[in-house]
Amino acid sequence: MEVKNLTVVFEFILLGIPNTKGHETILFISFFAFYLCTLLGNLLILSAILADSRLHTPMYFFLCNLSVVDLGFASISTPKLLVSLWTKSRTILLGGCMSQVFFFQFLGCTECLLYTVMAFDRYVAICHPLRYLIIMNWRVCAILAAGTWISSSFHATILTSLTFTLPYCGRNVVDYFFCDIFPVAKLACADTYVIETVTFTNTGVVAMTCFFLILVSYVCIVYSILKMNSAEGRRKAASTCASHLTVVTLFFGPCALVYMQPCQSKVLVTAVHLFGCVATPMLNPVIYTLRNKEVKGALRKLRGGQTTAR
Repeated sequence: MEVKNLTVVFEFILLGIPNTKGHETILFISFFAFYLCTLLGNLLILSAILADSRLHTPMYFFLCNLSVVDLGFASISTPKLLVSLWTKSRTILLGGCMSQVFFFQFLGCTECLLYTVMAFDRYVAICHPLRYLIIMNWRVCAILAAGTWISSSFHATILTSLTFTLPYCGRNVVDYFFCDIFPVAKLACADTYVIETVTFTNTGVVAMTCFFLILVSYVCIVYSILKMNSAEGRRKAASTCASHLTVVTLFFGPCALVYMQPCQSKVLVTAVHLFGCVATPMLNPVIYTLRNKEVKGALRKLRGGQTTAR
């Protein structure tokens, strides 16, 4: 029998963003600015909510969870991408590559489930306002939040384990700007049908189920809004949901482009992933802040407190 010489892979080489040679400096400045804005925006949201007791409600509890997810999501690939652009060093250790795959799946699934929980919270608040504090008590909120994080960790662990139990025979050049399942699995010297099927099935089932539940929630919300007699009540209810609907669209739009049409060009998929990893975590706090008087008030209060302290 012919014995294949297997070379253990301890590191990978990331080729980076396609068709950007010669533009490293401008890309570095742009991504660095996006990353700083993401960190600042989400940390401000967290600080404002934690400092203002009026925002210690279920809605803002889940918004805090979303800010934590955005902080993590932006940190999966952006720091390594910045290093690659600045130093031209494209090597990533096996452990770092595994971490990128795990946390991309973990935080992506968490964000998807979290949007669903936030939709349920808005449904209860608008459709059952008198029972809102009874239904969405702190025990229920804690269980829902913990459930999103724990179930996402199982999802990510399964996919990461399947990816890195594949045999790699020396090929270590990842044709992408970070370690994702499909670019890494392409390097395996074995059949990748199982990992591809499980990934599409898992991701598809989670995303479609969450999207369906969010859709059902908003159908009920719209029905309740239309039944309201007060124009002010309708306006306030619609305004409350507008921010959530915007960030849901920003999340599910790129997901549909990447995972529902795997034969798309690499340039389009890269642009969509960059938008999801770099732009969306920065836009979420902006969207919630610009459309939310309570958050803007808490930020002003936080700034005033800091000014007084100085």
